[in-house]
Amino acid sequence: MAPASHSQPRSAQPRSGGLSTRLAVSPSDLRAAQALRYRVFVSELGGDGPCVDHDAGLEQDTFDPYFDHLLLIDNGRGGQVVGVYRLLPGDRLGPDGQFYSDAEFDLTPLRRSGQRLLELGRSCVDPAYRGGLAMMLMWQALANYALDRDAQILFGAASFPGADLSGLAQPLSWLHHNHLAPQELRVRAKPCKLDYLVAPRDVDVRAAKRVIPPLIRSYLRLGATIGEGAFVDRAFNTTDVCIILDAARLSDQAQTLVRRAL
Repeated sequence: MAPASHSQPRSAQPRSGGLSTRLAVSPSDLRAAQALRYRVFVSELGGDGPCVDHDAGLEQDTFDPYFDHLLLIDNGRGGQVVGVYRLLPGDRLGPDGQFYSDAEFDLTPLRRSGQRLLELGRSCVDPAYRGGLAMMLMWQALANYALDRDAQILFGAASFPGADLSGLAQPLSWLHHNHLAPQELRVRAKPCKLDYLVAPRDVDVRAAKRVIPPLIRSYLRLGATIGEGAFVDRAFNTTDVCIILDAARLSDQAQTLVRRAL
């Protein structure tokens, strides 16, 4: 569980109907988050890894104790955790002073920016709650968290299912040509090979957009840009891009999205 010094945000936490958000505060909260991650990332998407506990049904890793864990709670179902987000402020860092994303991307441009960083990861929502108000509430809670910690840039890995770069050439090329981060913030995948990219004229825009995962589409609507290249995570059977998002813009856009969803 995260150290006891991690505190709940000062901002009011979004809630609507039977849904509410808060940070994990106990080992049982963390296990509930890891159990949901197992159902989504392992059972649903076919992921695996050295820290996955198949017997207990938990998706976990060595970074979990360092992160805050934002929970979406269905109070009408006995407080069941139905959404999670993993959050690591840049003044805390994980093992060996690293972000989780350091294993996949060269984060030097972000570190050199002088801006306060917040890493995002392990975002997932129970299938029964997708496509509605649930994610909007999590966006608002995330914006509040960032505001409370004076974060300026939010970033983290976001995944496509599958580990075949050539099979994802269309959507990855569309992202590269249309949403590439500015040079001063442009992190790069390890290794940064771009031989899978196709020229802008050869991108089937409709087909490319159709296979972009909903979470990445949501990030783009919130104003996110994308780092250069993609990282193939074979253990998780995913292809990851680095999302880079201005915290102030997230706050404005998240409030608008929540108002529209209510």
